[in-house]
Amino acid sequence: MTSVPDDVPEAAGRRFQSGAFTSGLTVPDFAACLQMGLEPVGYVQGFCVMQWGWYGAGSPYLRGTTPYGGTHGQYSESWRCPHGYVSADHRTWGQNYEQAWVENAWGQGFGTAYTRMIEEATSIGAHGVIGLVDTTASLGEMGVLEFHVRGTAVKVSGGPPPPDGRPWTTYLAGQRLAKLVEAGYMPISIAAAVSSIRVWAYCVTEYLMEGRAYSWGAQVNGAEIDQVAKAHMAARQVAREHVRAQLHGDSLHGAAIVVSERELSEGDQVVECTLRGNRVRRFKDFDPLARPRPTLRLS
Repeated sequence: MTSVPDDVPEAAGRRFQSGAFTSGLTVPDFAACLQMGLEPVGYVQGFCVMQWGWYGAGSPYLRGTTPYGGTHGQYSESWRCPHGYVSADHRTWGQNYEQAWVENAWGQGFGTAYTRMIEEATSIGAHGVIGLVDTTASLGEMGVLEFHVRGTAVKVSGGPPPPDGRPWTTYLAGQRLAKLVEAGYMPISIAAAVSSIRVWAYCVTEYLMEGRAYSWGAQVNGAEIDQVAKAHMAARQVAREHVRAQLHGDSLHGAAIVVSERELSEGDQVVECTLRGNRVRRFKDFDPLARPRPTLRLS
């Protein structure tokens, strides 16, 4: 906008002439980022909608026989009934296995939404994207998931663009981002992955999940449900391995882990673990930032 109406205040006129931008930052985060020399240039976002398939017989994801390893690098662990043959409907065998199709599909949906956000940030000349937020939501009852990634694109005042032209990203903003830089680390990108462990319960797990002791042996109240406990441990371990593969020697900062369970039937369930964090790299020794200048004086 080159001309400003006469009835517009002088301060507003300067804002019109300098151009407008959008931001998803809070006021304190916005102020802290300006103090660091980060200038918001726009609120950017990316979307992806995925049709979710299902696990089928004969799927290659059943392969792999050792925990956290095996030829295909997938977790699988089995349990056998201690009772012998009881009846045709007695659960004589159970298994925990990693549902790689869930992990791969999640990674594809998240990665596509993230890439589209980066493309939008690049198109407006951003050096980085801060205060990033990502969500996954079901659309109706159709087995469809929407991935949404968004954040505030910024430029480094007086600084050069990224060497490869690809903006850096971080979940951090404001004072948390300032403390990271002060400690000598620079944000590279976010890192995020999901793990999915299917619990196919055997008889003991089924009985204990129902809150009753099994009939062919004494069971102490409060005993650990081994199969479910190992599924939770495996979900966390697999998620960490997936994220570690994204770091390429850098560090993970500000990690957040969320575990959810979905009950299927008779002790069967799915344990999913989502791990997110900031991939950072040391670029200098600790260097305190300059003390911020007050914007309001009381005298």
